[in-house]
Amino acid sequence: MRFKVCCIQSKGEAETAIKAGAWAIGLVAAMPSGPGPIDDARIVAISEATKGRVKRFLLTSRTRPDDVVDHILRCGCDVVQLVDDVPVQAYAAIREECKDVQIAQVIHVQGPEALAQAQSAAPYCDYILLDSGRTDGPMKVLGGTGRTHNWDISRSIVEALRLPVILAGGLNPDNLATACRAVSPDAFDVCSGLRGPEMALDAQKLAAFAAH
Repeated sequence: MRFKVCCIQSKGEAETAIKAGAWAIGLVAAMPSGPGPIDDARIVAISEATKGRVKRFLLTSRTRPDDVVDHILRCGCDVVQLVDDVPVQAYAAIREECKDVQIAQVIHVQGPEALAQAQSAAPYCDYILLDSGRTDGPMKVLGGTGRTHNWDISRSIVEALRLPVILAGGLNPDNLATACRAVSPDAFDVCSGLRGPEMALDAQKLAAFAAH
């Protein structure tokens, strides 16, 4: 089972995730809302300390092509996780300016329309990541909700696409097996389900999650 530990707060948390067998870590930059953001300087430090040992995802809420490229180049991660909708030009700019960086497009599964959204983004990406945010409110919620979404829709997306699909949104050690059976994604992405007070990574929860 491949899993990504998101909302990494420190080098120590990154090391804990790696020792538990994490395939990837998520480094969350500035967001309009939600838990886990850290400043870019800390992202760079954690990214440099873990280079070559784990897949490093930069979560960015930027959408303008030049802004996204600038963010990637400054933070130095392996994958850029686009948590909001971006214009097609952004994908082209990343491919041109950041040739070694993979693209993960987040699709917030709010309804059946998520399938068409995923199919539209897939030709430009290396991964589709299914999450439970909301993009239609007065303030966008782009991740870290601790909520699940309709896994039947997620399963339809997995079955329709040829590229890897990562499942996020409300996962924890107690519901992971059910999520695996219901969706059969290529990997899992977890944040709040492994954390205790003040967003601290809980080693026991992480071990239970990794044991599946």
